[in-house]
Amino acid sequence: MALKMAICCFSNSLETNDELVHPKQTPSPSPKRQSHLGVNNNLIGTSIDELSSSIPGSNLHVFSHDELRLITNNFSLGNFLGEGGFGAVYKGFIHDDLRPGLEAQAVAVKVLDLEGTQGHKEWLAEVMYLGQLRHPHLVKLIGYSCESDQRLLVYEYMARGNLDKQLFSSRSVPLPWLTRIKIALEAAKGLAFLHELNKPVIFRDFKPANILLDADHTAKLSDFGFARDGPEEDKTHVSTKNIVGTKGYAAPEYIMTGHLTTMSDVYSYGVVLLELLTGRRCMEKKRPKKEQSLVEWGRPLLKDPRKLESVMDPRLDGMYSIEGSKVAAMLAYQCLSKHPKGRPKMSAVIEVLEPLLDLNDISSRGPFVYVVPKESLAPNNDTKDQSLCDNNNNVDVKVEDQSNNKKNEDENVVEVEIEGHQVENNNHNEERYVQRHQRRTLRTRGVMSDSALCKA
Repeated sequence: MALKMAICCFSNSLETNDELVHPKQTPSPSPKRQSHLGVNNNLIGTSIDELSSSIPGSNLHVFSHDELRLITNNFSLGNFLGEGGFGAVYKGFIHDDLRPGLEAQAVAVKVLDLEGTQGHKEWLAEVMYLGQLRHPHLVKLIGYSCESDQRLLVYEYMARGNLDKQLFSSRSVPLPWLTRIKIALEAAKGLAFLHELNKPVIFRDFKPANILLDADHTAKLSDFGFARDGPEEDKTHVSTKNIVGTKGYAAPEYIMTGHLTTMSDVYSYGVVLLELLTGRRCMEKKRPKKEQSLVEWGRPLLKDPRKLESVMDPRLDGMYSIEGSKVAAMLAYQCLSKHPKGRPKMSAVIEVLEPLLDLNDISSRGPFVYVVPKESLAPNNDTKDQSLCDNNNNVDVKVEDQSNNKKNEDENVVEVEIEGHQVENNNHNEERYVQRHQRRTLRTRGVMSDSALCKA
């Protein structure tokens, strides 16, 4: 029922053709504006002790730079995890004897690049928001360091890194269908939590690089450097002078007017959901001109079930829910509406996605198996099975001795097993069956199993 309602609701025909601009540095917040946390945003000159005491309810640890050197093995190259707009990130390990009350655990230490695109204000926003906000789908901030001009953040360690790496890297195993839906659902829960606070928080830079994954592919939002409070109760939007975020993910009305609402995040979410469906980045200059913008190319195709197969990520190799893909496509279509009022709230997104994890119409087709008749083998009186494997096409060929089956010997039956179904044909159809099925291109099935995610 929920799926039918979802399909009926998501039928907006608007398209966006706006050309998006590059992100710019965030403006300095007004010193008079109070955040939903009750913290004055103008804390640039705050000392470490004052900063810690000014965030009520937080359990953040204030680390010295020497402690973080110890944790990361002096920020060694072997501990380097990657680098983003904020700066370099290193893996570290906190031993239980480092300080009382701090349990032993793996951590990620982010070091602010003083010459990067973000600065003290973004570092401060991260400390302020994650210092108090706690949710299963927000990354946990353990502590920070602020000595001289050095700014560092210490997070829980997320073993699989960010979604951008898992989804787009040629060296990563393709994410299975249910794993993609799980990530989309959990990221939606993180955004919904932010949007439904007494004073909403607008994330403003929702993209795969800011969605972290743990060992079980649990998704958590990270990087609150561009986050800001939403509009007051009597206002419809927050006005901004400069545009921040990442090209390709920002909502068109935000780009054109500077008006910021929670619906701006919903648009960004739609872009990421489209990336999960297609396996394509939102902006790719190497593609043909009409396909360089994923939204402009893909959104018109989402509402036509006959064209949906051409949109889906080929690395899924057809192993996805047909019904689920239709619902997810229409959801992405609606999130990408040009007009904010045409987009669903994140709570509605959650209601649409949750049932998709229960769908059981995912293709279970396996490798092609051809059973060779006895006459095709060298003479051998012993009954035995022999398995041959074509490494290039992932084709398993099983040879069986059918000497005990008189009917098969007399009629020279060829058995071909395809997608779990067994087909019998007489000898005169053998060549036709073999040629037809051996011509089928079988892509390398590097897709991990979804069985752990399926419900009984």
